[in-house]
This record gives sequence, structure tokens and C-alpha cells, in this order.
Amino acid sequence: MLVDSPPEQRAETTSAPPTRRALRAFGLLLAAAILVLVALASIAIGAKELSLGQVWHGLFEDSGSYGDVVVAERLSRTVLGLLAGAALGLAGAVLQALTRNPLADPGLLGINAGASAAVVTAITYLGVTSLSGYVWFAFFGAAAVGALVWFLGGSRGATPVRLALAGTALSAALYGYLQAVMIMDDAALGKMRFWTVGSLSSATDATIRQVLPFLLAGTVLALALARPLNAMAMGDDTAKALGANLNRTRALSMLAATVLCGAATAACGPIVFVGLMVPHVVRSFTGPDLRWILPYAAVLSPVLLLGADVLGRIVARPAELQVGIVTAILGGPVFIFLVRRRRTAQL
Repeated sequence: MLVDSPPEQRAETTSAPPTRRALRAFGLLLAAAILVLVALASIAIGAKELSLGQVWHGLFEDSGSYGDVVVAERLSRTVLGLLAGAALGLAGAVLQALTRNPLADPGLLGINAGASAAVVTAITYLGVTSLSGYVWFAFFGAAAVGALVWFLGGSRGATPVRLALAGTALSAALYGYLQAVMIMDDAALGKMRFWTVGSLSSATDATIRQVLPFLLAGTVLALALARPLNAMAMGDDTAKALGANLNRTRALSMLAATVLCGAATAACGPIVFVGLMVPHVVRSFTGPDLRWILPYAAVLSPVLLLGADVLGRIVARPAELQVGIVTAILGGPVFIFLVRRRRTAQL
């Protein structure tokens, strides 16, 4: 179901009282402070217990001891969680604005399915075994599906409905292919089983360096689209009257979402619900203005992702629960609640 903003909320995308702007700015600073605390918890807390002294030593006086190695691994994991969380949140916010569907997520356009299909193909038929190899195949798989969805959705004549339908159809076909290959190839099944649920445990400095340029480019592009997407939220005719180029905005939005979600999925695997929940919740207290939704989503999505990762390390000690499983467990009930609340509001 596609949902447009009511007129009184649309007007807010162009102006807001100074007091409300100040409250939003204060809330964003508060969200950033929470993110810092969660990031520190991600470094200090894990399946392997370390004292605060060991954590401090590992951060600032690395000597190669056991504790220092663990802290270094957690630091890479935390940095990747920050980057991937922000990317998923921004991608979700852009796609919700593009499709005018507040319950859309990055998987709606088949990006996750494209990345997963590319990885299983690389493992099964090309013999790729390293994470550095997975990253590039996953990213280009996501990009190829994003381009195909844009083409099937009508290219310059693309509409939110066409894009959503094309993405859903491609996702179903690609996940069917993925499951068939994994069932027939035990080696692929063994290598893919952790990647397909989403995890930060394999984070390395090399992985971060590989995806960082794409994440930065996608972030800049997504933030730059806030104003034209705000105009499109008022309806195509109004957006044209305000000077917005609809085809260009839709194409760039698709590109931003594909780059952000593709790079995050390539590094961590498909992690669900982060890109759906956070932008939707953020909209409830910022209003429909993407100039605020996007920064809030970029800050609060890593809070959710890193918080889920820390929880997964604690509940299964001395082992750990993959972050993709934790977000799915947390996200399922929240998604049901959001859907039921929208139904109730419409009765």
C-alpha cells in the first residue's frame, strides 16, 4: 500500500517554527551522544570478558597482548557497524520517500537479493572463498539488480508502484535461485550460512577500506536529495511546479539506495528491519521533512545495529548470536505493531 502525507504534514516540509527546529537539533545532538555510548559499549562488551583497563590499553597502548587483539577486532567491528547502520538507515529513508510507503525497506527493490545471489554464484561457480572477494561480487550484484529494477519499472517513466512491483518480483526469483544453488552445493551452503543472516563478526580494516568510498558517496548523494524528495512528497504536479525534476530525482534516489544498501550488504550480509524501523520511528517525531529524517536515521540506525550486536554477544556467551538474527527477532514484533497501528488509525 502506498501512503502519501496528509496536507498539514506536507506544509511542514517547507517550514517549521524556530522552537521545533531547536528541539530537533537538540534531539539530534542527544542521539549522537547515545551513539557514542553504544559504540563504546560495543568495544568494551563482548563474548570475551575484558576489564576496563584492558579496553583502555587496547585502544591507546596496543602492545599485541591478548586483550589488545580483542579490542582491535572489536574496534573494526564497531566501525563497520557504524558505517553499515548509517547506510541502511539512509537507504531505508530514501526508499520510503521514493515509494511513498512508510513501511518500505531496502529489500523492497531487490538489492539484498541481488547481493546474495551474486555471492552464492561467486562461491559455487567461480571458487571465490575470501571475504574481500565476496564484497565486490555482492556490491555489483546489488548494483545490477538496482539498475534492472529501474529499467523494468519504466526508467524515465518509473513510478513508485512499478518500482516496488519490479523489486518484489526480482527478489522472489533471485531468492529462489539462491536456495536452489545452496541446496545442491553443500560447500556453498556451509560458506553462506553465516553471511546470509547478517553479521559484523568478520569485520576487518580491509573490508572497511573497500566499502568506505561507496558509503561516503551514497551518504552525500542521499543527503543532497532531501529537498527534491520533500517536493515529490507533495505530489508530482506540485513537485513539477516547484521546479523538481522527477525523473532525475527518482534515478538518483535509486542510485543512492543501491550504493548504500549494496555496500552495507556486501560487507555484513543482508541485515533486515534496520532500514525499515528506524526511518519509520524517526518520522513520528521529526515529521515528514527529510532534511531531518535523513540525519536522524544516519545516527540512530547504528545505535540499533550496534546495540543488537552487543546483545547478541551477551545472550549467547561464550558464543554469540549473529546481529542479523537479533534484528529480525526485535524487528518482527515492532513491524507487526507498526502495521496494526496504521490499520487502527485508518479505521
